[in-house]
Amino acid sequence: MSGHGPSRRVAWAVAAALLLAPATVCTAAATGNGAASASSAPATATRADGPADPAAATKQIEENWAAFFDPSVSADRKAGLLQNGDLLKPLLAAVADHARAAAVSSEVTGVTFTSPTGAEVTYDLLVSGFPVLTETKGSAVLQDGVWKISLASVCALVKRAGDLAVPGC
Repeated sequence: MSGHGPSRRVAWAVAAALLLAPATVCTAAATGNGAASASSAPATATRADGPADPAAATKQIEENWAAFFDPSVSADRKAGLLQNGDLLKPLLAAVADHARAAAVSSEVTGVTFTSPTGAEVTYDLLVSGFPVLTETKGSAVLQDGVWKISLASVCALVKRAGDLAVPGC
C-alpha cells in the first residue's frame, strides 16, 4: 500500500473489519434456529419534547437509515445522511467499493424520540436479507433539517468490528 496516507490505510482496515464482522455474526447465527420474525412497521414513541411531526420524522429516519446501508447509494450521498459525515468519507468510500457491501442492508424496527432533534433507533442489520445483528441500538439526530444517522451509531458498529482507531470516532 505504499504511496497511500495513513487515513486511507485506516479506512481500508475499517472497511474490511466492518464487512467481515457481519459474516462472522452470520456464521454464528446460522448455527441457531434461523427463524426470523415477520417484519412490521417500526414502533414509534414520542416524549413531550419530541419533533412537531413524529410520523414524518420517523419516515425520514427509516428512509435515511435504509439509504445509508443501501449498496447502490453513493458514498457522497451516505456522507450526507451521516452526522458530520465528511469526517468518515474515506471509510464510506472504502466500504462502498467492497464487493461484500452489496449484501448488507438494514431495517428500522423502532424509533423513540428523545428530544425535538434526537431519537433512539432500533434496527436489524441484514446480510443477503438475513438478520445478523438484531435489535441493534443506534440514534438519529436532526442536523441541517435532515434526520441523520448519528456518528456515535456508526462508531459503535466500527467498535464491534474490533479494536480499530478511526479518525472521527
